[in-house]
Amino acid sequence: MTGPPAVEVQALSRSYVVRERPAGLRAALRSVVRGTRRTVVAVSDISFTIPAGEAVGFVGPNGAGKTTTLKVLAGLLHPSAGAACVLGFVPARRERGFLRQITLVAGNRQQLVWDLPVGDSFEVHRAIYGTPADAYRRTLDELTALLELDALLPRPVRQLSLGERMKCELAAALLHRPRVLFLDEPTLGLDVAMQRRLRGFIARYHEQSGATVLLTSHAMADVEALCRRVIVIDHGQILFDGELRGLAQRFTTHKTITVHLADATEAVSALGAFGELLSVVDGRATLRVPKSSTIEVAARLLAAVPIADLSIADPSIEDVIEQVFRPSEAAPSIATDHGP
Repeated sequence: MTGPPAVEVQALSRSYVVRERPAGLRAALRSVVRGTRRTVVAVSDISFTIPAGEAVGFVGPNGAGKTTTLKVLAGLLHPSAGAACVLGFVPARRERGFLRQITLVAGNRQQLVWDLPVGDSFEVHRAIYGTPADAYRRTLDELTALLELDALLPRPVRQLSLGERMKCELAAALLHRPRVLFLDEPTLGLDVAMQRRLRGFIARYHEQSGATVLLTSHAMADVEALCRRVIVIDHGQILFDGELRGLAQRFTTHKTITVHLADATEAVSALGAFGELLSVVDGRATLRVPKSSTIEVAARLLAAVPIADLSIADPSIEDVIEQVFRPSEAAPSIATDHGP
């Protein structure tokens, strides 16, 4: 993509002052007069740029600063320091031209009117954004077809299941054809089948519309399906910014070797000498071996053990993310790669 970036974040920080209230009645009463406060840093001096039309995963553990960053970019929070720019606008100013071109979808919040039929809620959104009737109808027809909403439009929102409501929430958020999508856990709480359907819909919408997407999710399948680039954040600081496949190269020290044994009864006992034996199921054994010696171990296996087939793979992205955050009890050291 050419032209100015859709999202620019420079040395952005956001902190909160929280009042601490100790347990116990006497201590609670004392805190009313002489309360203590402390500053919590949610985001600390982060910088990144997202070109127009790119889909980027924004991942990290709970409390890492993901939602805070999205709220700053959507104009719901002011930064404590640094700057953010979305489509040439300063989000905190909440200008009409900015609001018409962005959307924020959160899996644990709703924007539809609880007691109105879904179709009427959509009409409310059309009025809020001032979308022309013909453009609104074209977009609604397209979203209804993609998400199979026909049967849901006349039903009150309160009668929908979680999966049905999330489909309608996504449609409502896209009725004004936003150029930038901030998606905060859009598949939260959904079953596997519904997660897959919404994931496919977001991917198709991104491809067809060319919209820029910044996605947070604890379901790494969402990120793998939608994003080539990922930003990893923890304790309010960016640990990694680069291609998704680069995560394994940066943060893992092991690979897995899977072998199909020609004679499982005799070979299983010998496998422990080649690496950490993770599993043996129906003659299929999986070993974890150091990345630096993978080829050597594979050659030794082929020479010493009766093997019908052998494959070498990087760990899954979920395993990589788990490994990144497993030692993260204290504030992490920063080691970033610059993304595209």
